[in-house]
Amino acid sequence: MPVTGEQRSGVCARTLTAIARCAKQLPVTRKRDLEPGDYVIVSTRNSVYYLQALGGDLFHASGGWFDRSSSSRTVTVSGCTFGGSVICTDIVAAHGLFLEFGNRVSTTRIQEVRVLRQRENLCATARDLPN
Repeated sequence: MPVTGEQRSGVCARTLTAIARCAKQLPVTRKRDLEPGDYVIVSTRNSVYYLQALGGDLFHASGGWFDRSSSSRTVTVSGCTFGGSVICTDIVAAHGLFLEFGNRVSTTRIQEVRVLRQRENLCATARDLPN
């Protein structure tokens, strides 16, 4: 029996139908789920990126390429790819995909994603305040 792209790759397949099916099954961080002040920490094969949601499609980016460049750190996130030209524009980050910024910078494959919610940090800070 021949091996398909979906069976061969660590993430998913090579056909558009299989990519769409795989994208629905991935645990992802979507733009619409982030609030201003939330942080998304993206560990890739080569770097760690720190993205702070500013609202809308804007993020303040640091780490990785941004620490080695003098260009603006306020960027948009175009989305994530499976390594080709098909891009999921509603996704900020997902394990196994490649993050693409609005300035055309693409990361190596994402290894880990963590989200730190601003509202949870505020609640924790409020609990620590003296009465």
